[in-house]
Formats: sequence, structure tokens, C-alpha cells
Amino acid sequence: MSVFPKISLRLEVENYLKAGFMNKEILCALGKQEAERRFETLLHNLSHPPSFTTVRVNTHLASVQHVKNLLFDELQKQFNGLSFPILQHPDLQDVLLIPVIGPRKNIKQQPCEVIVGAQCGNAVLRGAHVYVPGIVSASKFMKGGDHVSVYSDIKGKCKKGAKEFDGTKIFLGNGISELSRKEIFSGLPELKGVGVRMTEPVYLSPSFDNVLPNYLFLQNLPSAVVSHVLDPQPGEKVLDLCAAPGGKTTHIAALMRDQGEVIALDKISKKVEKIKQNALLLGLNSIRAFCFDGTKALKLDMVKDTDGEPPFLPESFDRILLDAPCSGMGQRPNMACTWTLKEVMSYQPLQRKLFTVAVELLKPGGVLVYSTCTVTLAENEEQVAWALETFPGLQLQRQDPQVGGEGMLGAGLSPEQLKRLQRFDPSAMRSLDRDIGSLRDASIEDLVWLANKDCIGFFIAKFVKCKSAQ
Repeated sequence: MSVFPKISLRLEVENYLKAGFMNKEILCALGKQEAERRFETLLHNLSHPPSFTTVRVNTHLASVQHVKNLLFDELQKQFNGLSFPILQHPDLQDVLLIPVIGPRKNIKQQPCEVIVGAQCGNAVLRGAHVYVPGIVSASKFMKGGDHVSVYSDIKGKCKKGAKEFDGTKIFLGNGISELSRKEIFSGLPELKGVGVRMTEPVYLSPSFDNVLPNYLFLQNLPSAVVSHVLDPQPGEKVLDLCAAPGGKTTHIAALMRDQGEVIALDKISKKVEKIKQNALLLGLNSIRAFCFDGTKALKLDMVKDTDGEPPFLPESFDRILLDAPCSGMGQRPNMACTWTLKEVMSYQPLQRKLFTVAVELLKPGGVLVYSTCTVTLAENEEQVAWALETFPGLQLQRQDPQVGGEGMLGAGLSPEQLKRLQRFDPSAMRSLDRDIGSLRDASIEDLVWLANKDCIGFFIAKFVKCKSAQ
């Protein structure tokens, strides 16, 4: 049953997405009615959270079983003894799955209201508390300790500091205010902590704020699949071309048992500092992070290497991950996207520039993995078709593990090529209501199947460079 409206998009963007999901190849294979049903399912599911919260265990510092036991105790404290199953993914041994309960429909709404921005609202739906910077409005007489109802301003119409708001707002649950309205809107820049501690969220999902920070990394399921597909080996030299915030970078280093060299690039300095902080927190010493534009990472003059710093000489890396900047149209939950069609379509040229650099930097016999967190055909399957035509020395590889579905029709790829891709497609199944009872009745196999299907939109392609790919 739908609790939230389907994702709100500009009409031009919705029509663009629809054209991709109802292209000629799909209509021929599925028929118009089924294609339309899947597209509507996509729009519905994008506004709702996935069925599971996924965390990756830092196996460099601890065993999965040890961390699983610690996490079980932590969740018992968070949910007052309510027993949540924690599943180890059978194909991703370092990944733990925690089911999300909801939507819960019998929560009594409070007269005192807090309005939060859409991004903050999305985080609350995934288990976060409400932090002060995300608060847009609060009721006139709200004091610290008040029971409040929290709503998301999905259309961005509420004015900062308003005392009431009658526009479109989506109920996210109840909590207890940590501060008064006056304190929240005092203008003090140092107020960045929790503003409302959620006690009755519509979706019951664990908070991972400072929970086992040395042992766990909060990561969407497909994002954890990527590094396993790359399959980095100890002693190799690996490049993460667009690395922030460092989830995949640290995963790569852990899979290499912190032996070898992992180079991480990002062009925004604050994000690079975050990568370094995460590496330090997780005890990983093989990572070197640089503030550098990935499109300029290829050293054009062949004089000498720059002491391991970017730019790099051609054929310098054994494996490269290009988790490319993208339109992010697969992120969940996302109840509203204000992007224009021009913005959504702007990523394909950038992705091709980065891909070209990655091919040049890869050693012959090396592996290149391309991934995005979007659902558009142009940024995924069309990029694969372009890459295979542009670089004859690249070969599309089978992936292991194969957790997602095959690629989407519409880019002219063969059935065999589509089977070598992984597309995590939010339109694959309708989101279901989940309660503790239904979880106890379900088999582990059914729960893992649900976790694999009902996650964010994501895409993975794996290539090997057989010769100089010019």
C-alpha cells in the first residue's frame, strides 16, 4: 500500500525517463501495458525506502560474526528489546542485512510540528534522527522535550523559520525535540547536532549514527557488490577514479587485506578529507587520496612518473573503478527531484571523458568496472554500447557475484551482452508493507531475495582490456 506519493519530477524529466523505459525494444518484448506498469512501479518505489538497511563489515579489523554479535546487542538497545533479524548475505560475506519495518500506519500525529527539507526527510526514512541544519520550520511554542510530529516539505515551499506550514507535507513520524524553536533558529552556526530524536518513525530502521564506527560502513547493497565484482587482489595497484565519500575505496582496500596501493581521486577537497578520515577510522593504510580532477588524471608527456601522484602515466593500474558522477535517479527514498532535463542529461559526456581516461590508465589484461546509481538508459547500457564500439580492445566480462538483474533493452546490446551486466531495477517488484510478524514467517532465502530486488537503482558493467584499446 502506498504511503507516500510517487516521486515528484518535472514533466520533461518524467517523459524522458518514460521514453527510456518504454523504448521500442522493451515494447516489443513486454507489450505496452506491462511496460507502463513497470514504469509506474519505478516512480512509486523511488519515493519509498528499500526493504533493508545494508552495512558492510570492516573485515580488516574484525570478523563478520564478531561484528554481527555486537550489532545485535546495539539494536536490542535501540529498539527496547525488540528482536531484529540480522542476515549475512550469502553471496557477499562481508555484508549484513537488517530489515526495515513499515510503513506503520497507526502513529498518532502530534499538534506540535517540525518541518524538514526533502533531503533531511529522505534520511529520516532510512533511520536518521533530525539534525538542526535540516529543520525548516517549527511550531510557535515548541520547547526542548516536546513530543513533535515531523513532516517533509517535498516541494521546498516552506520558508525558513516559519511558525506554521499548510503546504504539501509528508508525515515521517514522531520524535522528541532536543531544542526549543528559539534555540534552533537563533542563527548560531555551531548548532549542527540532533534537533529531533525520532521515537516513532513511519519506517522503523536502525540509526547508525556513531554505531560501531570502526567496524561498520553504511552502504547500499549494490554499492557493496561493485567492489566484489572488481575483485582486487593483494599487492595490486588500484585506482578509484571518482572516490568520495570513500565507501568503495575502503572496501577495495579491505578486500586486498590492506596490501598493495589504492589511489582515490576526487576534485572536491572536503570530500577527499572525508576519504582520508574514513581510511583512518577503518585502520586502512594502503589508501592514498588526492584532490584531483579525474578527467585530467592521464599524464600526457611521457617523461617520468610524478612519484605516485596524479596525473599518471598510461597503463599504470591493474584495476580501475569508475563509479561515475551521474544523475542519481536510482537513489531511494526520493520523494521529489527538481532537476531540469538539461541537468539530468548533462552527465553522459562527462562519463565518457572519465571512461576514456580510465581505459588509457589501465594495464593490458587489467579490469575496469563502470557503475552508476541511476536508472537512465543513456548513462548505463548506452554507455556500454558506446565503449565497446569506441575501444575495440575492451571486452565485456561476466560478473561475480551476479546479484542484480540483467541489463535493460534499448541500447542495441545482444542478449548475451545484457546478461553480462547488472542492473538493480526498482521497478522489478512492488514495495510491500513489512511488519515483525511477516519477517518471522519468511525464510532466510526469501528475505535475501527481497533484499536483492528491493534496493536502490544501480548499474554495473565489467570490462577487461585485452590490448591497447585505441
